[in-house]
Amino acid sequence: MPDPLNSGLLNDYLPLVVFIALAGLVTAGLLIAPFIVAFKAPDAEKLSAYECGFDAFDDARMKFDVRFYLVSLLFIIFDLEVAFLFPWAIAFKDVGLFGFWSMLIFLGVLTIGFIYEWKKGALEWD
Repeated sequence: MPDPLNSGLLNDYLPLVVFIALAGLVTAGLLIAPFIVAFKAPDAEKLSAYECGFDAFDDARMKFDVRFYLVSLLFIIFDLEVAFLFPWAIAFKDVGLFGFWSMLIFLGVLTIGFIYEWKKGALEWD
């Protein structure tokens, strides 16, 4: 039976084990460090609601302002545009005329969505 220390198995996987251990230590350090070094001075402004724009109430089924949904649609429109335009621009020479017109149709649909958002007043915060 071959000795595992002298075989190449340990030498092959040792860098991987060291990398996983180091990644675990860095992760643990980054998770623990804020609790040690953070300045703790809670006040009313820090504890206020910030995600949805208004304070939380007892009823979870209350109505949201439609502008929050419209802003999320705007994010999706621009996120999709960037996600598809960048690879298309990189491979522009290879996609040919079909790829060009397909992207123009895609941009047209996104433009229609943007105009819809604009008409609904998602860009205006009163």
